Amino acid sequence: MDFEAFEREARQVYEAIPPRYREGVDGLTVHRRPLHHPRFAGIYTLGECATESYPSNWEGPETVRSVVHLYWGSFQALAGVNPAFDWAEQIWETLTHEIRHHLESLADRDDLGGVDYAMEQAFQRDRGLDFEPHYYRHGDRIGPGVYAAEDDVYIEQHWKPGDFARAETIRFAWAGRNYEIGHPVELGDIHFIRIVEGIPAPPFLELVLVRRESWVTRALRALRRTGMDVYESDAVAVEAEAE
Repeated sequence: MDFEAFEREARQVYEAIPPRYREGVDGLTVHRRPLHHPRFAGIYTLGECATESYPSNWEGPETVRSVVHLYWGSFQALAGVNPAFDWAEQIWETLTHEIRHHLESLADRDDLGGVDYAMEQAFQRDRGLDFEPHYYRHGDRIGPGVYAAEDDVYIEQHWKPGDFARAETIRFAWAGRNYEIGHPVELGDIHFIRIVEGIPAPPFLELVLVRRESWVTRALRALRRTGMDVYESDAVAVEAEAE
């Protein structure tokens, strides 16, 4: 997708977001250049929400103003290494993610901006305490299904149980290279797999395998207040040929 088409698509998606969610957002800026991630070589930032607050006794659209930035060059770089890259889907995902930054600033929260919440939940998980299974999604979104919380990076994959059972290995991409790990025994509802060898740290990389469910199953789970089956394991990554 060339820059002009990208900018048209981005502005259409931005204008389609209901105005009540964009209250206090002063606009969308689309940049040609890529934005390299400050710590991870070969990784690009797709978008940012630049927010400023002005002195007041309360937070609201009049005191919290934001501008959303998208980086066409970052999208182009990712599309260059992933033939299945869906430009339209990733524009929508990135814009809604950055708008959420703004909404949480209005609510005087910083779950996304400082990734404090994700780090807190990771801390609880490491110590065997209760944690929110999808905490990593509160981190910075640095790619399709890829989230970063400081030096921790989570790559999310959704699996149907049948496809998982038939797979011989689990494949993933990182920093423009393809990798695979051995097939874990269990999928569960969510399975965290730490990559302990094969990719130098930092970052500290984890695959997050998520069971794909229908909306009916998710609704029934919520109504019955049933818990999730969460698994954790370690794996060694080896470089793989592109499919």
